[in-house]
Amino acid sequence: MHTDMKWLPLRSGHGSERFAGVAPTLDFMIDVPAYLRRIGYDGPLAPASDTLRGLHLAHLLAVPFENFDIHLGRPIVLDEARFFDKIVGERRGGFYYELNGLFAALLHALGFDVTLHSARVYDGDGRYGQEFDHLVLVVRLQEHWLADVGFGESFRLPLRLDERGDQVQDGHIYRIRDEGCGLTMLEHGEDGAILDGYAFTLQPRRLEEFAGMCRYHQTSPESSFTQKRICSRATPEGRVSLSDDRLIITDLGGAHGPYG
Repeated sequence: MHTDMKWLPLRSGHGSERFAGVAPTLDFMIDVPAYLRRIGYDGPLAPASDTLRGLHLAHLLAVPFENFDIHLGRPIVLDEARFFDKIVGERRGGFYYELNGLFAALLHALGFDVTLHSARVYDGDGRYGQEFDHLVLVVRLQEHWLADVGFGESFRLPLRLDERGDQVQDGHIYRIRDEGCGLTMLEHGEDGAILDGYAFTLQPRRLEEFAGMCRYHQTSPESSFTQKRICSRATPEGRVSLSDDRLIITDLGGAHGPYG
């Protein structure tokens, strides 16, 4: 492990004026070595595409998507220090805002140019949810990347933000398209049908702007997160998920189960 590293403050924002002044901000010192141990990452740390890809995959393989705090009546507050205590200190998981919020903090501490963006989740009927429904990350290196470690069974490696052709990972087809004043990231089946995804814009956001939808997802009876308990983590072979009392094991060729 990187024993020369200590607790690191977030670095000041940089990059183009379009994204200036909206980088993740923390009022605590992020313990980078502890975070890297949590996700089992021991690769390069310089801000580069290989580092981003390695961190992204390691995070998905180590940290589950889960909503147990909602069902335990524990409020989820948009605060990076609390995210860190839960995900790193308690070795827990989290949902959208927690996972991507803390991952953005790690990237920024390592010197990446990263910003938060609002996304509206595809509902399966050709429509998208409300603004701030989901949180995604844009990382600017020599190329621009879409990163997301908080969207369940989605892309394992960051997607090229400026690529408009198919981006195929493990047999899954992802397409980023220009749509009006924003973009869409949609997963397609072999028959072209849309399986999942979201619409998003390139307007940078601050973490506190997601507070209203974070409360909605924790309290509304219409939120999928209040309707059932879920814990799901990627594995090298696929994914293992617990949905209420059902265990679902998925490999890259399909699902097995549910069990229970």
